[in-house]
Amino acid sequence: MYAERASRLPGAVVWSRVPGLPGPGPESGSEGPGADPGHPPAATVAAVLPDGCMDLLWTEGRLLVAGPDTGPYVPDEVSSGGGWAGVRFFPGTAPTYLGVPADELRDRRVELTDLWPASEVRRLAARIDAAADPVTALEEVALRRAADTERPDPVLLEVVAALDGGHPVARTADELGLGARQLHRRSLTAFGYGPKTLARVLRLQRALALARDGVPFAETALRAGFADQAHLARDVRELAGATLGELVAHR
Repeated sequence: MYAERASRLPGAVVWSRVPGLPGPGPESGSEGPGADPGHPPAATVAAVLPDGCMDLLWTEGRLLVAGPDTGPYVPDEVSSGGGWAGVRFFPGTAPTYLGVPADELRDRRVELTDLWPASEVRRLAARIDAAADPVTALEEVALRRAADTERPDPVLLEVVAALDGGHPVARTADELGLGARQLHRRSLTAFGYGPKTLARVLRLQRALALARDGVPFAETALRAGFADQAHLARDVRELAGATLGELVAHR
């Protein structure tokens, strides 16, 4: 069973998954920045879709980080018997909190010991394992980390807002006073890929949200910012590895 709630960390989502119940089909990382079922493994193989986010993950004795995806990701941890919990960070914020550029983790899941001192990670994992509520304990780790680091660059949050609003990349760069190369470089560090890819990922999430609300696919394409329904179908297949109809049916 999957559950999520808003985190006390602004823009983040806290989630948990208990094994043993049927999982969904291909699932979205989100239905908008920072709000989605995202990266956890399911009881059945369920592809996780790109959402622009990164997650801090816990499963009985282990802490991991899920990097930003550029395509569907099928968890290989499905056969493990333990429960999972995670903190999904708002797009562009995790690299500041975790201390690693997003592009180094693109399409990867890595042990937190690869990023932080092993002794610290073992101590944190033991604390979460022993907690009455591991989900809240994991959230506390994220909150303490955020309190000890600088705040994420507000310009990058404006990039997310502009692109999620359907603004073209060039217009976004101009409005924020950034050159094209500067925006691309900063996007790689913050999001794991360039602004054009981020725009495609956010547009995919807009389309999924509309289609799952029952909006006809042709109207979904126009409202989400695609040229037409054929453009929507191509992008969904490329980014999600499934058709829009399949994704909606397996909500």
